[in-house]
Amino acid sequence: MKTGRVSLEDFRHEALGETSSTNAECFARAKAGDAGNIWITAVRQTGGRGRRGRLWVSEAGNLYASLLLIDPAPPEHIGSLPLAVALAVYRAVGAVLPPGGAPLEIKWPNDILIGRKKTCGILLEAETLPDARMALVIGIGINIAHMPDSPAYPVTRLGEHGVSASPEEVFAHLFREIAYILSIWNGGEGVAEVMRLWRSAACGIGEAITVNLPDRSLHGRFAGIDDKGFLLLQEDEGQLRSIAAGDVFWGEPGGA
Repeated sequence: MKTGRVSLEDFRHEALGETSSTNAECFARAKAGDAGNIWITAVRQTGGRGRRGRLWVSEAGNLYASLLLIDPAPPEHIGSLPLAVALAVYRAVGAVLPPGGAPLEIKWPNDILIGRKKTCGILLEAETLPDARMALVIGIGINIAHMPDSPAYPVTRLGEHGVSASPEEVFAHLFREIAYILSIWNGGEGVAEVMRLWRSAACGIGEAITVNLPDRSLHGRFAGIDDKGFLLLQEDEGQLRSIAAGDVFWGEPGGA
């Protein structure tokens, strides 16, 4: 496990024209012995993936970027990393959004919303390498010029909100913000400060939500997050429950 805070100078970047997946490219680098802290971006992906294997639209004009980290933190701290990454993406998108438009927020755990519509996909994957190192890849796709035609949930793109920045410009902000937030997170030692910043950008605290788990659905009020990044659900029966993973939907049961 590496120690010490990272800085902007610790990160490298390689830009590709086309690849099947920037995440897959990062894993290939890790297996070839790369020491990590390398960004891979692509103009276009031919096999981009979202959560749970869903296809991620990958035409030229959007940002497709993946960051390879090697042994970024002890296992017990990795669970907070998706929220730290979401905070960095939120800050990067905020840097290019004109003021006065629809609100920019984070939906737990790591969806970036503009006007309650998703504009970014974040996928973290980990793999143990033959030499026992852990390769963790953070894949980020930001809708700039394109978005899915028939989404299962409301989506938007930056172009609909007055953003004229190119993928390269958006990536420059992302490159800086990820380095900044990872320096605060500091291998999990700074998670409380990251969660404090996350709460200030959170969407829907106090609102009714439904949380779908693999085996059941829970209903109640979104009470925020704890310092580990777990969702706090004030259940209808009054119990405060902490949830590590689940799909969140706004509104009373049956809503979306």
